[in-house]
Amino acid sequence: MTEDLLTFVSGRRGHFQLESGHHGDLWFQLETLCLRPRELKPFAARLAAQLAPYKIDAVCGPFVEGAFIALLVSLELDCEFTYAERIADTAREGLFPVDYHIPKALWPAVKGKRVAIVNDFINAGSAVRGAFYHMQALDASVVAIGALLALGDAIIRFTAEHHIPLELLDRMANTIWTPSQCPLCASGVPLEIVGNS
Repeated sequence: MTEDLLTFVSGRRGHFQLESGHHGDLWFQLETLCLRPRELKPFAARLAAQLAPYKIDAVCGPFVEGAFIALLVSLELDCEFTYAERIADTAREGLFPVDYHIPKALWPAVKGKRVAIVNDFINAGSAVRGAFYHMQALDASVVAIGALLALGDAIIRFTAEHHIPLELLDRMANTIWTPSQCPLCASGVPLEIVGNS
């Protein structure tokens, strides 16, 4: 499954600062993930089938690529679709400096509803976390989190901590580090900031 999903994107190795503030040595160019939606549709259908038992009222996807996957999943589930916009706080330091908020016009679609947060590939989980916390503030009930692929186990720890079911099509081993623990920094490998676009 992972090999099939990876045909939609290009990846590369290096030393990257992710949106979450973590450092990693793997980066995927996710902008091309939905370039051929007809070919991606079977993956979205498979994820929708895994999410169907949760009786979901709405699917929310972090904007950009996660929202496209969420839209495909919502079509399969015949439910409402919402998205969460990225809001960067340049004054906030440390890990997870970015929030994701549902636009005000879409609040009624999630308030008091059973919502699944759906993303494309989840690494540290910055976008999913941001959407989750805003859903809590809006009194939505997040009944599941789903993704095509989880990189590493950060999202597994997050969902276990919050007692939320996690539905994935596949997992891939991957390691990320806090900046102070990054072995690439310690080795002097130049850092590329990729998580801010």
